[in-house]
Amino acid sequence: MLDVLRMADLTRAADGVDPLDEATRLAVRNHPDETTVWGDVRGFGLLVGEELSLVVLPHQRGTGLGRRLLLQAPAEAVSAWSHGDHPAARALAASHGWARARELWVMHRPAARPLPAWSVPEGIELRGFRPGDEEELLRVNAAAFAHHPEQGSLTRAGLEERMAEPWFSADGLLTAWSGDRLMAFHWTKQHSPASGEVYVVGVSPDAQGRGLGRLVTLAGLDHLASLGVEDVHLYVESDNAAAVALYSGLGFTHTPADTHVQYRRD
Repeated sequence: MLDVLRMADLTRAADGVDPLDEATRLAVRNHPDETTVWGDVRGFGLLVGEELSLVVLPHQRGTGLGRRLLLQAPAEAVSAWSHGDHPAARALAASHGWARARELWVMHRPAARPLPAWSVPEGIELRGFRPGDEEELLRVNAAAFAHHPEQGSLTRAGLEERMAEPWFSADGLLTAWSGDRLMAFHWTKQHSPASGEVYVVGVSPDAQGRGLGRLVTLAGLDHLASLGVEDVHLYVESDNAAAVALYSGLGFTHTPADTHVQYRRD
């Protein structure tokens, strides 16, 4: 079988952006029987569920290999991500009837930039994750992301897979509680000594309007800064005006090059 993760790593090193997202990498590592792979050492196609990934090694581009891999894709493939909005992917999609459906922005801020002051409201306990919090975390996640096609489908197994990753830190999963009911959470991720991420911020619908999303976001950013990271990034849907406004107000910025595009076909 092709070593698709190694090939993806080579592509990431050359392009500066990973051609596979986290969920796809987890599927390849932990559920290879649920993936379909085709291609050769020059490039590959990969199908997980209905989502297609096409990866062509940089020195093999311009040969028509991407088109050949696309034409070999199973009929179940109806969505595909172009991480970094690569021009070749844009042209390939346009020529084969794949429409631009979603844009996911990557936003960055220097960790050393001062943050607004924050305090924990009366009646709220802010703490790190503890064993036994899983079901409340999944409940709030499902409710907060009910209309999000990826995050909203997180299961107990998926949660445990992510918590088994080397980057997981219970202290970096900040939770805000009212009694025994979870109100909001901010899951942070440290990728390297210099890089941190606002991984997931979720607020229970019945806690909206209380400022808890802002609270856990600021608490998580302070946590990442305390680890010594230099840059913090996050992913946000480009059409989520409220979230973009919140993050922009906290000093996050976006450039066109930091855009991931999802294509879909009928």
